[in-house]
Amino acid sequence: MSSFLPQKAKLLMTLRAQAIMQADILSAIETVPRELFIPENLHAHAYENASLPIGYKQTISQPYIVAVMTQSLELKKTHRVLEIGTGSGYQAAILARLSRRVYTLERLRPLMVSAEKRLKTLQISNITYRHGDGAKGWPEAAPFDRIIITCRVTEIPTALLDQIKEGGILIAPVGPSGKEELVRVKREAEGFEKKSLMPVRFVPMLAGTQA
Repeated sequence: MSSFLPQKAKLLMTLRAQAIMQADILSAIETVPRELFIPENLHAHAYENASLPIGYKQTISQPYIVAVMTQSLELKKTHRVLEIGTGSGYQAAILARLSRRVYTLERLRPLMVSAEKRLKTLQISNITYRHGDGAKGWPEAAPFDRIIITCRVTEIPTALLDQIKEGGILIAPVGPSGKEELVRVKREAEGFEKKSLMPVRFVPMLAGTQA
């Protein structure tokens, strides 16, 4: 792990320069070994501020985007978080260090299985996993304090909006391909308050599940 110390230090400097100032988020990014979440042939690029392929036409998000989405959730240690799109498990590992419990859902079984194995190897025990359709969420564990969608949606599924607690926050990339924006939704007593944060690029949410 120590061989990545200079790259980690450079990444943290880059993130601070990009207005990621929350100490617990920077600490989580420093602590979680990103190299374990990518193919071995890409380990040299683990701490570049870039998205990388993880197979199955999926990617691990750019650290800056992981940090922005996490910061926008305004997490507390008491929060229960639903993540749609486990992928490599990297975002779940970051969330797990900042909240009480993470419920993570992945439609591609091989990704879910490898992510669960990886996170258990890292002794991260406050994550619950499910192979399922992201658009349906996890109704029996709802409502959630926070929801994070790590794939592009043209519209936020109603089922997911229904699963946010009052006062809760949902973060998602929303819009047509190439024009999506990171959107922050807060559930208020009188409805949903939506705010566009920045343009982003994400793989699309796909319906159903795949073994």
